[in-house]
Amino acid sequence: MTLGQEFEAFALTIEGEIAGLEAGARMLLHINMGGTAVGTGLNAPSGYSDKVVEYLRKETGFPFELAPNLVEATSDTQGFVTYSAHLRSLAIKLIKVCNDLRLMVSGPRSGFSEINLPERQPGSSIMPGKVNPVIPEVINQVCFKIMGNDLTVSMAAQAAQLQLNVMEPVIAASVLESIRMMMNGSATLRNNCIQGITANREECRHYVDHSVGVVTALVPVLGYKPSTALAAEALKTGKGLVELIREKGLLTEAQIDEVLEPERMAWPQGR
Repeated sequence: MTLGQEFEAFALTIEGEIAGLEAGARMLLHINMGGTAVGTGLNAPSGYSDKVVEYLRKETGFPFELAPNLVEATSDTQGFVTYSAHLRSLAIKLIKVCNDLRLMVSGPRSGFSEINLPERQPGSSIMPGKVNPVIPEVINQVCFKIMGNDLTVSMAAQAAQLQLNVMEPVIAASVLESIRMMMNGSATLRNNCIQGITANREECRHYVDHSVGVVTALVPVLGYKPSTALAAEALKTGKGLVELIREKGLLTEAQIDEVLEPERMAWPQGR
């Protein structure tokens, strides 16, 4: 596969989480204003709820709506639970992406070294010349905290008793902190890491040229067993697959170029 395919998958998985956050945010637009203590509306003036909704819509531009049942809306905090869960889900995806980036940049001699991240903290207190992937590491820590906040929100939501939930302050504090951390962390990742990534073309090409895994592309041409034997011999002798194919006369040069062409393996069904 190409780096383009890999990074496109990163983008799509994050886009999906953003869509989830937007959907979760809409649940927060259902409010219980006018329900007073337990949702019955005792002591609230007639028409108060409608006036509050109209005012909030005008002042914020958001389409607030009055919950259909104020008793349920007063004790239930599912909107916060859902939104926090979407933040947690995004955090999980970001951890995965950042871990992949850390693997892909590992090296330069004992790791993958497929890409280059911007050098934000070159050098080490003990290892001169060492460059750590500090931005992905920072984002991982941010995401760990967001996941912890989500657990707090879940525990606080289930702590409601009868028509009241006195744990709402910690729910609000946790969700707001997670939002701030996600916003700041995402901006840091984009500005200080993603936008400066470059490909190590020579290393990637070397992996393709010396990969035993590309034997998979030979199965439709040579068959499963011959391809397995070829891969085993390549691993045992240290020779490349193309070198062995030429030695054994299994394919012509034109066939080698066609079957083992990197673009064809990356897009076997065409782009």
